[in-house]
Amino acid sequence: MRMVLKQFCDSVALRVRACKPIDRTAAPHGAEAGLTLIEMLVVLVIIAIVGGLIVANVIGRPDDARITTARTDIRTISATLKTYRLDNGQYPTTEQGLKALAERPTAAPVPANYPSEPYLDEVPVDPWGNPYVYVLNGTRFELKSLGRDGRPGGEGPDADIDGRRP
Repeated sequence: MRMVLKQFCDSVALRVRACKPIDRTAAPHGAEAGLTLIEMLVVLVIIAIVGGLIVANVIGRPDDARITTARTDIRTISATLKTYRLDNGQYPTTEQGLKALAERPTAAPVPANYPSEPYLDEVPVDPWGNPYVYVLNGTRFELKSLGRDGRPGGEGPDADIDGRRP
């Protein structure tokens, strides 16, 4: 290996004045030795500014995140209700409610093809801890969250939420 390196140095020596091995163990010298205190402070200030901007945009949005979670949950529960209907020929009644997805209903109409494992592990609640509202209207169902306040109607985070996009 030294022989190849020496030959390389000899061939390059015509273009480079000195060809000597680089000492990687030597410490760097002069102004390029490291960061100054001012450079480190500038970097820390930049990181603090960027962090502050991110936190300011995220901290005031927990209700937006809960609304998005509720919409996603409603779409997932709706898909599970459709699977229930495919298996059993009809949706759970309003009286059976979403509890029919977590445990086999005993009240009429009792589902004929209820699987050995329930459709959901537990009865779902919205991100504010309130139960989702499920109503069967003939062959269609309505599924919604009553929002942050848990009461019908409202505006902003207190508004009713269904699976549709805003």
